[in-house]
Amino acid sequence: MDTEKRHNNYCVILAGGHGRRLWPSSRKACPKQFVDFFGTGRTLLQATYDRMARIIPAENIFVTTRRRYYNLTRQQLPELPEENILAEPVNRNTAPSVAWAGVRIHRLCNDARIIVLPSDQMIINEDSFCQCVLRGLDFVAENDILLTMGIQPTRPEPGYGYIQMGEATLTDGITKVKSFTEKPEREFARLFMNSGEFLWNTGMFLANVNYLREFFLNTIKDISARLAPVREMNSIDDELRYVQLHFPAYPNLSMDKATLELSGNAYVMRCNFGWADIGTWHSIYEFRQRKEGDNVIIDSEVLLENCTGNIIKLPKGHIGVINGLDGYIVAEQGDVLLICKKGDSSSLIRKYVNEVGIRYGEEFT
Repeated sequence: MDTEKRHNNYCVILAGGHGRRLWPSSRKACPKQFVDFFGTGRTLLQATYDRMARIIPAENIFVTTRRRYYNLTRQQLPELPEENILAEPVNRNTAPSVAWAGVRIHRLCNDARIIVLPSDQMIINEDSFCQCVLRGLDFVAENDILLTMGIQPTRPEPGYGYIQMGEATLTDGITKVKSFTEKPEREFARLFMNSGEFLWNTGMFLANVNYLREFFLNTIKDISARLAPVREMNSIDDELRYVQLHFPAYPNLSMDKATLELSGNAYVMRCNFGWADIGTWHSIYEFRQRKEGDNVIIDSEVLLENCTGNIIKLPKGHIGVINGLDGYIVAEQGDVLLICKKGDSSSLIRKYVNEVGIRYGEEFT
């Protein structure tokens, strides 16, 4: 898809998570966003950057991450200007990260339109995705709202958030958000899906920069007040010193919760570009194409016999020979091998990560 890149379109890629639910393939030293998870030749972060660079000028793409991942980000995105990497001194979830990026962008362009998105998603139809993003950016340029991108559910996935569509707007496919439920039980997820009133939350948000500032001023005053002096600073070094001092005092708050539960002015755009959150082994299993026996093999060499419903990811150069396994995760990375019932395994894996860290050391997590 060829399209003119507007100078006032900006992008903020969120890349600071640990990705613990995909342990051991995602480790604290190198989380999933920095991993070529599917063997495509590009990491999840690089693939996200490539996707956005189709429609956003390269100098307008920003990445927020943790300080410990600054060098990884620089290595994987050498084309990104150094000042476009915002390295948080401590983890305070995504809302403070977005607020900081918004202030930086506001200083550069006071009529910016911004899309904020995670670095760990799979998009199937990239042309359709780009069209939705551009349409959304045009909408928020003319409307002082927070706009999220929603996907029609295809299964009762308990690992996703569900947005209930409310009052329609004059723009086809965009409605006010009526309610939001984060990670419901599977039976509730089934009810939501069957009702036709709910969309999956993709974690992608759009707003014009002036309304984004107003949103933080009115909704999360502590963040906005502490970031206010940054907009007047002309030196990046002065800004970084200021943020390093004040960032630890910001609330631990996700952008999903801030937008969909606190704002009262959130809207959702129904999209259809083929999407999955690379967040849990179960969600990847549900999304990926299955081989014989309903097994999902991710960039691995395996010999299976009498095996059904498994998801398997092994390192390059390792061969797995597996017999009689039904409904398991088999994941190996470096010095850790996980064999675990698939199901809704996120809570189990978090428990294992904590226990391994305590018993054997943080280097294994």
